[in-house]
Amino acid sequence: MSHSHSHHHKTKNEKNLLITILLNVVITVAQVIGGLLSGSLSLLSDAVHNFSDVLSLIVSYIASILSRQKASVNKTFGYKRAEILAAFINAASLIIVAVLLIFEAIDRFKNPQTIDSNLVIWLSIVAILGNGFSVLLLKSESDNNINIKSAYLHLLTDMMASVAVLLGGILMEFWQIFWVDSVLTLLIALYLVVVGWMLLVKSTRMLMLFTPDFINVKDVVRQVNKIEQVKKLHHVHIWSLNDDEIHLEAHLDVNSNISLTEFDSILKKIESLLLENFGINHVNIQPEFNKEDSKNVIVQD
Repeated sequence: MSHSHSHHHKTKNEKNLLITILLNVVITVAQVIGGLLSGSLSLLSDAVHNFSDVLSLIVSYIASILSRQKASVNKTFGYKRAEILAAFINAASLIIVAVLLIFEAIDRFKNPQTIDSNLVIWLSIVAILGNGFSVLLLKSESDNNINIKSAYLHLLTDMMASVAVLLGGILMEFWQIFWVDSVLTLLIALYLVVVGWMLLVKSTRMLMLFTPDFINVKDVVRQVNKIEQVKKLHHVHIWSLNDDEIHLEAHLDVNSNISLTEFDSILKKIESLLLENFGINHVNIQPEFNKEDSKNVIVQD
């Protein structure tokens, strides 16, 4: 991805995030007032989730801006990992909110209350429309950016939660089944735990510089070793700096005492192979010839 193309996506993402922040502020305020007036825990839980959305979207927005800051002598990668950190924070907040909702739902089971279901129905429709629009705004980039993915998942789960609240409101309005309010709150919370955990694992893997799931290090070594003049690729490290950059650094043992010009030719072949077959777009290789170290060690320095 070129720098200008990436920059265009960043600014578009930031504009969309700002719109969703404003929408969610309006939805949250409306749901808090409506939840207090109606006595609906599921509506209040949806409001709490929406408020966590606002906070997570603000974090995502700030992270997106920071990620465009240029590198410097004391920040050689700039703030490129800010978006991964934002995704980690958002995922953790999803789980925390979910656990709090589970406790509230259990308490409400013990102390059921009569609820103004008509207000619940109308406010859940407003939330569905607002979050639905926000989801559409972020969907196109959600698969390409973990920060946007975290914001997108927050909004998607909130839209689904609002649909559940709407169904609950209808059941309460026409059949006076008020316990459904607690059941829906519990189901929303459990779903949040699952979604939050998946995102937390992914962002943690990136923060810990683990090899991306779709890359097999041994396969990388096998393919590079087939290139002419290459004896063995070893001491390999592969990690995602962010959603756009996958880095590889390694030692390369060559068959003969070649010139720098010859090494550059080999390096171009390696870079092309790694980009086309594995999506690795940043390569840093240390050439070696007859250096006394363990050539059999693939990943350990």
